[in-house]
Amino acid sequence: MAGIDLIIFDCDGVLIDSEWMVCTMVSEELTSLGYPVTPEQVVERFAGRPEPEILAEIAADWGRPVPPAYREAMTRRIHHAFTSELAAIPGVAATLARIAIPFCVASSSGPEKLKMGLSFVGLYAYFAPDPSAPNVVSAAYVAHGKPSPDVFLYAAGTMRTPVRRCLVIEDSLPGVRAACSAGMRVFGFTGGSHCPPGHAERLLAAGAERVLARMSEFEDALPEAFRAAVTGCP
Repeated sequence: MAGIDLIIFDCDGVLIDSEWMVCTMVSEELTSLGYPVTPEQVVERFAGRPEPEILAEIAADWGRPVPPAYREAMTRRIHHAFTSELAAIPGVAATLARIAIPFCVASSSGPEKLKMGLSFVGLYAYFAPDPSAPNVVSAAYVAHGKPSPDVFLYAAGTMRTPVRRCLVIEDSLPGVRAACSAGMRVFGFTGGSHCPPGHAERLLAAGAERVLARMSEFEDALPEAFRAAVTGCP
């Protein structure tokens, strides 16, 4: 298989443990507006997909537009939760610090939410060695969100890397399918609090090459992408 010159991380559920938090808020807000849906259903139907496409699907199913009050409430609640509760996926900072090849983020989240989440958990600087040109790509920049390959192709183009030499790290089925459609290798990830039993098998069935249960497993899965560990004096 082709060597890897670029690692593309999804954000929510891979770098930051935000999926269950946000999906619970989505469930609560939609249910309060008259569209009953559980957090588990939100994860199953919508995790990994961009918000505009999610809201369009809900509106078609509901037979009415999602009212502006929903987005206003979600913006307020996400900001509060990210500033007070959000955590990075365990081990991710240590992993990023030791990766020896270029890496970036390609996410279904909007640009502002991406920057906010990564910044509040101390990860944004890893993706912004040049603050004027961060290696952070949002699905808002492309025509179609995951499971279409657009956001990953855009990321590869931005990072000037052939698709066959890219590896994607994804926690969602739409994300794995998008990476496969882009012609990229993909590892599934189940270390987020939203991943239910059996999710690894679903990621493999969707096309993941292998599945990581913890970020600490990444180096063993792709040792050539990491710097040698620094050891102390004998």
